Amino acid sequence: MAGERLKTVRSRWRNHWRQMLGVAVLTTTLAAAWHHVDVRLGGFLEETERSTYDTVVTRFTQRPEVSSQVVLVAIDQLSLKDIRANAQYALNFGNWPYSRNLWARVVEQLEAEGARAIVLDAVMDERGTDESMDLAFAQVLQATATPFFLGVSTHANAPRLPPSDFSAPPPTEAPAADVLDAPRPSTAEETFPEEAGSETFMEEASEGVLPSVTPEQVARALAFPVRTDGRALPALDYETSSGERLPSHPVQPIPVLVDAVDGFGLVEPEADADGFMRRTRFVYSDGANAFATLPVRVAADLLGASAIELSGRTLRLGSRAYAVDADGSAGIDFGGQLHDRFTSVPLISVLDAWVKRSQGQPTGLPPDVFRGKVVVIGGNAVGLNDVKATSFSSHEPGVVKQAAVLDTLLGSGRFITRAPLWASLALVFGVAFASAVLLMTTRWTPLEIAWPLGLYAGMSWVTGPILGLTNTYVLTALPALAGVLASVSAVAFNHLVANEEAAFIRQAFSRFMEPKLVEQMIAQRELPRLDGENVEITAFFSDIRGFSSFSERFKDDPRKLVRLLNTYLTRVSAALLKEGGCLDKYIGDAVVCLFGAPMRQADHALRGCRGALAAKAAVDRLREEFRAQGLPDMYTRIGVNTAVNFVGNFGSEQLFSYTAIGDGMNLAARLEGANKAYGSVIMIGPRTYELAREHIEVRELDRVRVAGKTEAVTVYELLALKGGLEARKRETVERYHAALALYRAARFEEAAAVLDARRVEDPEDGPTQALLERCQRYAKAPPPGFDGVANLDK
Repeated sequence: MAGERLKTVRSRWRNHWRQMLGVAVLTTTLAAAWHHVDVRLGGFLEETERSTYDTVVTRFTQRPEVSSQVVLVAIDQLSLKDIRANAQYALNFGNWPYSRNLWARVVEQLEAEGARAIVLDAVMDERGTDESMDLAFAQVLQATATPFFLGVSTHANAPRLPPSDFSAPPPTEAPAADVLDAPRPSTAEETFPEEAGSETFMEEASEGVLPSVTPEQVARALAFPVRTDGRALPALDYETSSGERLPSHPVQPIPVLVDAVDGFGLVEPEADADGFMRRTRFVYSDGANAFATLPVRVAADLLGASAIELSGRTLRLGSRAYAVDADGSAGIDFGGQLHDRFTSVPLISVLDAWVKRSQGQPTGLPPDVFRGKVVVIGGNAVGLNDVKATSFSSHEPGVVKQAAVLDTLLGSGRFITRAPLWASLALVFGVAFASAVLLMTTRWTPLEIAWPLGLYAGMSWVTGPILGLTNTYVLTALPALAGVLASVSAVAFNHLVANEEAAFIRQAFSRFMEPKLVEQMIAQRELPRLDGENVEITAFFSDIRGFSSFSERFKDDPRKLVRLLNTYLTRVSAALLKEGGCLDKYIGDAVVCLFGAPMRQADHALRGCRGALAAKAAVDRLREEFRAQGLPDMYTRIGVNTAVNFVGNFGSEQLFSYTAIGDGMNLAARLEGANKAYGSVIMIGPRTYELAREHIEVRELDRVRVAGKTEAVTVYELLALKGGLEARKRETVERYHAALALYRAARFEEAAAVLDARRVEDPEDGPTQALLERCQRYAKAPPPGFDGVANLDK
């Protein structure tokens, strides 16, 4: 069985491989065109690709290890609550957003803990209500050896900065910049302002002496040198409610921090159209200057990079090179949720540690939790409204992006990049071709349904391992879509082929069965049972009366005899097929037909009766045609019987045929021959009459005993369908029934008198003449042991 199936598959491949290849090529072309248009319009395919990307990334890039490069200081709900509840903290730092001397304390403590660098995922572009605190914070930053980096936002109303020439010497410091260099108490002596007085932090600061900076200084502080291969950098802009994109510019930080902070970086959300953060662009431009994102600015400083280099699909920071996409962007390798990937220390713990350290007590922080690490300070409290969505979670603090990008830049160096489009299209073609080959060779309906569904759900298991091994994302939704399109095309092709094959089957079966029955068989998807089984069917036998004499007329022209016989068989067969019969065989001029097999027919008996009447009518018309052509007359006799017979394939290994065997078939053949003795044309058996009696007009002919059987059966002459019997014939039948009752009572003379009295009214009625002759013969010599049953020997 498996070998035959394999042969079929191979045959279909040989016959249709060109169509399979054509389906794959066409599908790949359509998918590529759709992708080209959809990327620009952001339609269904782009949305599906993003969703699929999330599935693949979360399934194949999640890592259990905690970052060894980056540690978080979390502005969490606990910190907000405890700072508010601590009277000393509340007095010195106020409510959120806290005064900047809080950040000074944090910086001092992190430096004491040995942090490699400090990154504040926030912006400071508004002066504090107490500017002395701004200056105090700047003084701490100026005096701190640990690099400190701050975020910068953008806005459409921010002034455009002048171009910064990094080949020229830095601008001269502002006249009041020396205020930042004013002496301040050493760390060991620092106390809260309310304890030592504000002069502790601002002995040199008074109104009007805060440092000022020039636009050139701000531009040089915020911008960063970038070298490219001629490509245009992504623009700083925003989309209006009408869909128009307008330029935006960095919002300048407070002047006192410009020279105090080691570097500034953009903190753009960089969200996709659905609000999820998946990708980052490392540098932007406002047309005058290039601005690095905050993680890139930090990494550039720590890696000693004097400029950012973008060339081809490579980003360089000093001696480190990173693979990126052709447009200079890359997917963020989050590796999991924030709490799984990064050690997090609450802000309140750092503040408490600063107080304890100033009092000479143990800080209570985990040993070396910050040592040698880049510390990113960011909020994850619900009230800070800094909740973003990533592939791993729809509710992540925004700081997760800065931490993940920075961890990649300083650690693994592997961002998630897109495979070249040609590679994705190669996969598209492969999936489309495989889909076409699989479905067009197997042509298995369950597979035609399951394969497209499996492609949609399982394509991530093809591209996922590639991503897990190489950090390269191959388009996943596009191949799945192409596979579905190819599957639909293959199924359509299969249906086309199936229609052609069905047409062939119809044509073949229609030679043996009525076309409507063939259509029913196909519609019900019920194939004939060709194995042997006992089933009740109605058998039809017909024969040409006196065929030997008829054929004798054409002994000198056998071809004409064949043509006439073929015409006869065609007319009779057509009448039978129209009623749903299945032609069993031709035996010379005899026709054998089955009703109720191989397709089950609840009304097979009625169909057999209608078929017999239709065959008689067809022969009557043919007789008229023969008479008009001067040909000899042709009569037919028909026997119809219903019984349980054994039907199936019979024969030898060399030749077999579908037929039926059993006593019911024998009786049908006997009934056909018995017409000669009764002068009838169509004789039916008792079971046929029982099943179809409500729809037919009959004449009870006699009770007969078949040779080899002891049980007598009643046989009937089929005259017409219900309501189709002429009045004169009805009178003839009634007269016959009356005479038959007298005959069975052995009152032969009386029966003969009834029949003979009105014989002249229907002189051509064969059964009347046959019964009359029998009654007249029995009246002269009554048969011994008469029981009213005739023996049917032939």
